[in-house]
Amino acid sequence: MAIDGIWSYAPEFGHPEADRLAGYTVEATDGTIGHVDRQADGSGMRHLVVDTGVWVFGKSVLVPVGVVDGIDTESGRITVACTREEVKSAPVFRTDRETSDPAYLSSVGTYYRNLPSRRPA
Repeated sequence: MAIDGIWSYAPEFGHPEADRLAGYTVEATDGTIGHVDRQADGSGMRHLVVDTGVWVFGKSVLVPVGVVDGIDTESGRITVACTREEVKSAPVFRTDRETSDPAYLSSVGTYYRNLPSRRPA
């Protein structure tokens, strides 16, 4: 399986360290999603595990780092180029085993890659 840009930070963000982002607030284009629980790099597919608190019934969601639109180290805030509903509708994240499951990660990548905001105009 080829690794593509959905699993890599944009060049302007460099390669943020996992512990540096833990606790950052995650903002979608239309509001807060939650906070970064951890960053993972399963099979070279770098992503954030975001704790949504009570917003999505206390569940976590997996967000590929390719949708990160900004990292503000001053305020501890990450912005993503998708809506809250798009994140909520992503493939369900149930257990940490999925962070190393290539089939699951592939389905997540396909979902985020095909969001309307990511398609070429």
